[in-house]
Amino acid sequence: MKTNIIALTVAAALIPLIAFAGSEPANVSDNVIKKQRAMLENNTVSKGYGPQSPRDLSMKQGNNPRIFGLAPESTNMNLCNIHMHKNAEHKGGEFTKYAGNGDGTGYQTGFVYTGKLSSKETKKINKDICPNPHGGLFPGDTIEVHYVHSTAQAAPGNTLGACLGESTINPQFRVETQVFVVVNDKNALDFGELTKHGINNDKHQALNIPNNTGTPIQYAGSTTGPSYNEKGSPFQVTWSVRPQVAKVNIESVGQWCKGNAFKEDHAHGVRNLVVNPRLLSAM
Repeated sequence: MKTNIIALTVAAALIPLIAFAGSEPANVSDNVIKKQRAMLENNTVSKGYGPQSPRDLSMKQGNNPRIFGLAPESTNMNLCNIHMHKNAEHKGGEFTKYAGNGDGTGYQTGFVYTGKLSSKETKKINKDICPNPHGGLFPGDTIEVHYVHSTAQAAPGNTLGACLGESTINPQFRVETQVFVVVNDKNALDFGELTKHGINNDKHQALNIPNNTGTPIQYAGSTTGPSYNEKGSPFQVTWSVRPQVAKVNIESVGQWCKGNAFKEDHAHGVRNLVVNPRLLSAM
């Protein structure tokens, strides 16, 4: 199979699908989420899929029978993509407050920062930040940022198809994960600096991933995104999720959305939390 075909397949599978269903907030019933989880179980359990993501990081149990080795440390891999999701896909640490069921397609759902913010930090700003038909970002919003690494001879690029190389069709993936809360504070972290990348020891690296937000929680899982709410993801991913939240200047996030190496201009939707132990790895 040609590499470009594989790249298109991976890109379509890994990056969350954007269902343009309108920008008005919505909150589907619990029954809708229950049906989606039932469909996921029906389409995934006992069909050879590996453990799935995202998950509750405090839930250690899991009995998915597919076992794969954890990927190397990210410093021994190539950074190939950075993207973000509005609200955290994972539940744990300082992001355990459920945002609600959302619109059923991955928006207005997920988990948000449980700490307190000042009125200054949440003060409205008079500009659009990373707008899209489902709504952009606003002061006080939570985002989960995925720094995706590959064992392929890959380089930072557009979509996760960039994580493949001409000579490697089945690379290992590791996602270094940091949850941020975007605030109206010019003294908060600069997203441009947080996403800066370059060559280090002959590897493409994200140079400023936070190292003071707790020991990352590692587990074996899959790719995420709402396109997998009702079917399993076939991709194997080693996750490394930091439990503490960092604050980032919302205007710097907006500036990043206007132009970056990854051609990312908005925050993606989130996949329903995977709660079925048969779909999870043991931690």
